[in-house]
Amino acid sequence: MYQYLLFDLDGTLTNPGIGITNSVIYALHKFNIDISNRSELYKFIGPPLKDSFKKYYGFSNEQSGLAIQYYREYFKKQGIFENEVYDGIHDLLIELKAKGKSLIVATSKPEAFAIEILRHFDLYDYFDFVAGATMDDSRNKKSDIIHYALNNCNISDKPLAIMIGDREHDIIGAKDNGLDSIGVLFGYGTYNELKNAEATFIADTPMDILKYV
Repeated sequence: MYQYLLFDLDGTLTNPGIGITNSVIYALHKFNIDISNRSELYKFIGPPLKDSFKKYYGFSNEQSGLAIQYYREYFKKQGIFENEVYDGIHDLLIELKAKGKSLIVATSKPEAFAIEILRHFDLYDYFDFVAGATMDDSRNKKSDIIHYALNNCNISDKPLAIMIGDREHDIIGAKDNGLDSIGVLFGYGTYNELKNAEATFIADTPMDILKYV
């Protein structure tokens, strides 16, 4: 049985689709790039922003850094709360705490933003620790964030820990740290993405997570 449960934030605890895509649209507009279909930007949900701007728009390191500044300009004022908790998440967390599980957030979102979101949506008190990215992007890879969480929570018995997330980055980050993983299908990753990344388990709904932990 797993004692330590590490949760991704975006696409796993909350649905941030509107806030993230609005922030990306705002940033891209600064580069005279207009987006006609919001769904094109769902691929930005999960991975580090710098990687996504470089991969999908061919931005240089300098352009990506500037794009992130523009993104945060919108996000910190408005996009941060254009978000909602997935149905069933509160019930899941209540059940897990009742079973004595230790819950941790491991997100590629800047840690300060993650804490603000968790507090706003009454999720913060369920968690023992929140591990996120740094504002200067010195820690933004999911593997590094999971490692940071494990170290800060003094988790050395890795078979007792499991990572839960909706994108391949969560699954790959778990493997890089020697952890099992649960891929969730109610977020932004597909079944094939999670299966190809070799998720240990796949859950259709939040409450399905209980079956595996």
